[in-house]
Amino acid sequence: MRWVDGDRVGTVSRGVRERSFAVDRAGRTVPGVLWTPEAGAGGPLALVALGHGAAQHKRQDVVVALARRLVRHHGMAAVAVDGPVHGDRRPDKGADGRLAFLEFAQLWAAQGDAMTDEMVADWRAVLDAVQALPDVGIGPVGWWGVSMGTVLGLPLVAEDPRVVAAVLGLMGATGPTRARIEAAAAAVRCPVLFLVQLGDALFPRDSALALFDAIGSPDKRLHAHPGPHGALPGEEVDASEAFLARVLAQARPGPGAGGGDPA
Repeated sequence: MRWVDGDRVGTVSRGVRERSFAVDRAGRTVPGVLWTPEAGAGGPLALVALGHGAAQHKRQDVVVALARRLVRHHGMAAVAVDGPVHGDRRPDKGADGRLAFLEFAQLWAAQGDAMTDEMVADWRAVLDAVQALPDVGIGPVGWWGVSMGTVLGLPLVAEDPRVVAAVLGLMGATGPTRARIEAAAAAVRCPVLFLVQLGDALFPRDSALALFDAIGSPDKRLHAHPGPHGALPGEEVDASEAFLARVLAQARPGPGAGGGDPA
């Protein structure tokens, strides 16, 4: 793990430390951001991995907002990385979201499961590196990622035993890697919150509900709202925070397992 531009100290705002990093794996550079409490919270921290949507990047507004809330309100750590052909993995650093979206769709169609395998390996390398830090340590891991964050995150949730809670959605049983996604869904056993937009033109409700039904966890819940793909209401950020804080607190042994003031 390398701190970008020597960003070992990072910037601190309202009790949250933010640091940029890169992890090198198999000839690939994985750019990321880590959020931790300004002061050590004591003991291993619960860690939430955040997957952004297509045409976005690791500092997508909802990703940053949720990361900061999890750190500030619950004493957790949070980490996000740029997905394939997004953000700092692009020559334009993600300036043209429409082009990133188009290139991701092409890559998804051309490489399919191979792209997914590489991204799962990237995430596992990042989790290893972050949990090796003395101010994070080895605690339970949660996942939050919708749309592209589910395309690439659902297999990680299914395959990495560290992940004990997941927020998924804005995705259906469809696409170039449909078989992989459905198989991963069936293998998931951790608690899941699944988000659906009922007017989603990218992933219509029938395919979204089919994916929810395919999730093998006995502990899963569905939140559905009217509106198009990109109109997820702000209350779902609240719901995501509460869900992840509750499940990860239950999974974290020892003192300090409870969350902080959610206000």
